[in-house]
Amino acid sequence: MVVTVVLGLGAAALIIAQAALLARIIDRAFMHSASLGELQGTLVALALVAVGRGLLAAGFEGFGRAGAARVMAQLRARLVDHVLRVRPGGLRDERTGELATAAVQGVDALESYFARYLPQLVLGALVPPAILLWLVPVDLPAALVLAVTLPLIPVFMVLIGRSAQDRTRARWRAQGVLSGHFLDVVRGLDTLRVHNRARFQEQTIAAVSDRLRRETMGTLRVAFLSALVLELLAMLGVALVAATVGIQLVAGSLTLEAGLTVLILAPELYAPLRQVGAQFHASADGVAAAERIFALLDAPPAVALPSSPRRAPDPGSSPVRLEDVSFSWPERPGRVLSEVNLDLAPGELVALVGPSGAGKSTLAALLLRFADPSTGRVSCAGVDLREVDPAAWRRRVTWVAQRPRLFRGTVADNVRLGAPDAPMQRVREAVHAAGAEEVVAALPDGLDTPLGEGGRALSAGQAQRIALARAFVREAPLTVLDEPTAHLDAAAASHVLRSVSRLAERSTVLVIVHRPELVNGAADRILELDDGRVLAPRLERVTA
Repeated sequence: MVVTVVLGLGAAALIIAQAALLARIIDRAFMHSASLGELQGTLVALALVAVGRGLLAAGFEGFGRAGAARVMAQLRARLVDHVLRVRPGGLRDERTGELATAAVQGVDALESYFARYLPQLVLGALVPPAILLWLVPVDLPAALVLAVTLPLIPVFMVLIGRSAQDRTRARWRAQGVLSGHFLDVVRGLDTLRVHNRARFQEQTIAAVSDRLRRETMGTLRVAFLSALVLELLAMLGVALVAATVGIQLVAGSLTLEAGLTVLILAPELYAPLRQVGAQFHASADGVAAAERIFALLDAPPAVALPSSPRRAPDPGSSPVRLEDVSFSWPERPGRVLSEVNLDLAPGELVALVGPSGAGKSTLAALLLRFADPSTGRVSCAGVDLREVDPAAWRRRVTWVAQRPRLFRGTVADNVRLGAPDAPMQRVREAVHAAGAEEVVAALPDGLDTPLGEGGRALSAGQAQRIALARAFVREAPLTVLDEPTAHLDAAAASHVLRSVSRLAERSTVLVIVHRPELVNGAADRILELDDGRVLAPRLERVTA
């Protein structure tokens, strides 16, 4: 912005110089019959000024784009950091499609704001005052006419701009609804086809699209009205100045050179402000998206972020305890967990069973520091985890989700997700320990087979074993597995549970399952969670 202001001052000086040189050339050529040789120096100066204006315009565009690129990158980085580190469990009421639209398309639209609108705003603030100050000693009546008519443009810009902002926000909300709904439909295509609801979704998407069309046309109408009003005001202002100059020329109170200077500078006086209005509409989408992102960034953290964090304790050498823990989600009435007490001893494999909605996943979220308890505390080695940096604690924990996500990349890249620097030998050992060797061997390129979008699709059981391999390669002292056998047949579930037993040899493991019979003979303890409360142990495994 500092460079832009400097360039704006230079642009204002060159605009005045160009008008003065052009008026002098015309006056000397037509009134004094000057030869080309006599005008050579002035013509060279005019050419240099024209080249300078072109370079300044390029500088405006270049520095604006550079600033826009930095801001866009920083804003996306802040958003990702906030979503992943500060509020990992606080996005339950967010529409993924709407948020993705704001983070991608919306942030892209900020380029117009920084590359064009802000530089033009600088010109609009610097050029008109500079021209007016130059014209006062040249032609005071014309300067007064310009000084009276010039403020009308900002006044109408403000009046129309408020309406434009409202329409743009409405259009952006409609686009967010369409994006979110479309993403939901694409994710649920199979379910929709099974229940014969595809045609209904076509009608819904058509209705939402039509709403977006109406909002877009309304925004364009406001933009066209703004352009018409600003052009009309500028045209009337230039016409009044031309009439004032003409009267003075006829009366002989003004020279031709001075009059031409005024006439050439009059359009340049209004041009920056007209362009501000035009670029405002071009950048409105980015501003609306930024407001949406800032609203999310301003949301309070989902977990405590201590200013002087304590050292993260080691769950591999000290027990993890939930002490009288209760928890409620802000968007849901009632408690999800109520006065839960639970100890996870180092090296222990504990199974947590219970019906859907009993609070099992919420308990896992507390252990992962995706959320903090409403009352009570979660501790390790006597240290309340709220006094520990969440990122430091999560480095000591591995989480295997119920539906593990396979990202775009090779099988090895997906296994290395929790340990990016792991050597290939360690990846192979993790695949073997997770019982995923058959899965990898069946792929065309083994560990180098691409997965994720555009890559090879895996079954639920295959994806679960790759996720378990991630846990083995990470080698964290605490592992939380959320329904690792969900949606698997008996054979696949048996493979996964054998891998979980091997994982318990090197890590404290909490495994969440629906049915206790799945872990009979494997778990050290089976605890039942019902209505947010932990019941008495169902089974104690006898060990030699």
